[in-house]
Amino acid sequence: MNEENPTSALSELIPLSYFKEMHNSFPVSLNNENTAWNVFKYEDVKTIFTRHDLFSSQGVESVNDPIESSILRQDPPKHRQLRMLVSQAFTPRIIQGLAAKIEAIAEALCDQMEVNAKVDGLYDYASPLPIIVIAEMLGIPPEDRERFKVWSDALVGNDSASYYQCQQEMSVYFSEIADRRRLEPQDDLISNLVRANEEGAQLSDVEVIGFCILLLVAGNETTTNLISSAMLLFDGHADAKAQLKADSTLIPQALEEVLRYCSPVQMMIRTVTQTTVLRGQTLIPGQMVNIWIGSANHDEAIFEHPEIFNIHRNPNPHLAFGHGIHYCLGAQLARLESKIAIQTLLRRFPEFRLDHSQPLERIDSWIMFGVKQLPIILRHEMNTNR
Repeated sequence: MNEENPTSALSELIPLSYFKEMHNSFPVSLNNENTAWNVFKYEDVKTIFTRHDLFSSQGVESVNDPIESSILRQDPPKHRQLRMLVSQAFTPRIIQGLAAKIEAIAEALCDQMEVNAKVDGLYDYASPLPIIVIAEMLGIPPEDRERFKVWSDALVGNDSASYYQCQQEMSVYFSEIADRRRLEPQDDLISNLVRANEEGAQLSDVEVIGFCILLLVAGNETTTNLISSAMLLFDGHADAKAQLKADSTLIPQALEEVLRYCSPVQMMIRTVTQTTVLRGQTLIPGQMVNIWIGSANHDEAIFEHPEIFNIHRNPNPHLAFGHGIHYCLGAQLARLESKIAIQTLLRRFPEFRLDHSQPLERIDSWIMFGVKQLPIILRHEMNTNR
C-alpha cells in the first residue's frame, strides 16, 4: 500500500488542520462578517449539491458578469435546457475520440521540454495541454491561446477588478467570434451554440457568451491544476511514483486520489431558498452558503486517514467534480487529459522531479487549488548549477 505522509510543502498549501478543526467543532458556521455560511462536512456538502430545491445556483443575468448566465449558475428548468445543448459535445464516444489528439499534444509538449534545461511543469506542460484541447473544441485560433491563460487566472482569482475586466474582454472576444460563426459556421462548439440559438433554443446573447467563458475556464483551469497537483504529489511519494512507472494501469485510480487530496475546485456557492436546519443551525432564505469541497474530501467520517495520500484508496467517493445535476460535464475529458498527460510524462521523463530549491506558492484563489509555478528537473544530469 502507498501510505506515505504528504510533503510538508504541500501540507502548508492545503489547510488540512483547519479542515479537521471545522469538521469536529464548527461544521456549519457563519463567516466572520456574518454574511455567509461555511459548510465543511462531506454529507452536508453532498446534500447541498443534491437539494437544488433548497440551495439555488441561480445567478443574476448581467452583461458585466456573463458567467452568471452560464450553466454553472442556473437552476432547472433552464439548467436542463443549457446542459442538453452542450452535452452533445461531451458524450463518451466523442471524448474518447479525442484520445489520439491529446496524445499527440502531450508528445509535442514533451518534445519542446526535452530541449530545455529549465522547465516549468505548469507553464510548459500542465497548462498548455488542456488549453489547446478546449480551444480546438471551441474553434479558437491558435494565436489566441495565450490570452486564455491570463483570462482564466483572473476569473478564478481573488481580485474582483480583474474578474470583471477579464469578462468584459472575453465578452467582446466571443461576441466577435459568434458573429463570424453566424456568417460562416464551422464544426465547433461556438457554431453549435449560435445555431441552437437561431433554431429557437431561446438563448440570450449573454447566455451564449457566458457559456463560452465557462467552457474556456472549466475546460482548462481544473485540468491544469489536476495535472500539476499530480506531478506535485507523485514527486513527494516515491513509492507511488515507482508503482505508476511499473504499471501505468494504476494511473486512473491514482488520479482519483489526486482529485480527492488536492481538489481543483475547493469551494462553490449556493443561495438558501427555503428555511433549512443543518447541524442545529438555521439557514434562512437569501443567505449565501460556501460549500467546501476540499474540506469534504478530507472528512474523517468518510475517508480513513484522509491526510494520507493513498493511490490504492477504495472506495474513493470524492466530490471533486460535484454531485447531482451540476456534476461536471467535462469530468470524463479532464480524466482522459490528465491520464494521458501523466502517462506520457512518466514514459518520456521517468526521472522527473521537482526543483525543491524554489518554494511553492498557491494561486491567489479561494475557489481553486493550484500552484503559481512548478519548476521541475527532467533528468538527473540536469541537476546542475546553471
